[in-house]
Amino acid sequence: MSLTKYKQKRKFTETPEPTGKANKQNDKLTFVIQRHHASHLHYDFRLELNGTLKSWAVPKGPSLNPKDKRLAMMVEDHPLEYASFEGDIPPGNYGAGHVDIWDHGTYDPVDEKGEVISATQFAKSLRSGSIKFRMKGRKLKGEFALVKLKSDEKSWLLIKHRDDHATDDDYNAEDHAKKSSLAYTAARAAGTISISKKAVKKAATKKVAAKKAVAVKKKSSLKKS
Repeated sequence: MSLTKYKQKRKFTETPEPTGKANKQNDKLTFVIQRHHASHLHYDFRLELNGTLKSWAVPKGPSLNPKDKRLAMMVEDHPLEYASFEGDIPPGNYGAGHVDIWDHGTYDPVDEKGEVISATQFAKSLRSGSIKFRMKGRKLKGEFALVKLKSDEKSWLLIKHRDDHATDDDYNAEDHAKKSSLAYTAARAAGTISISKKAVKKAATKKVAAKKAVAVKKKSSLKKS
């Protein structure tokens, strides 16, 4: 899995997002769903696989109602470190806006019968355009599927399977968002949100200084050894 596209789209001297690298897969596969108020509000749905986060942008957010087939646009892989990212992406940067973690946890890749399968088998299913998985989050639980639409390589549908965690009630992800997330959206609608260039520059300077400090420390350690 490559993070080339992820890195090409970002200016890490300005954005607080992790630079990241492909890592070894965890013993338990993780997932994160981030509420991302960029140019448009959407939810980022990310599943760990082979050392990175496979990612989809879900405009309406996930649902526990099996009748809802949520459009999910596949985007570039993200680093595993992104699973803990929350904060503001400064203006002028890709995805500028506010990011909050909406839900997180672990998941099991499963087959048609609901039996757990290996990451290798799951990756094969992903390439074929249809994956099924059992989520163990705080908000999302039970089995889900992501199915690629034949009309578009990047367009998928996120669907909840009917099980003990499903509901027939209307499900709106916004009803389960953090108060701080909703407050940000309200302030943005009112035109009171502003991230000054001075604040962005200060954050970027601190980030560069921190990297230099780490480099100096490593260099010093090498000399001593």
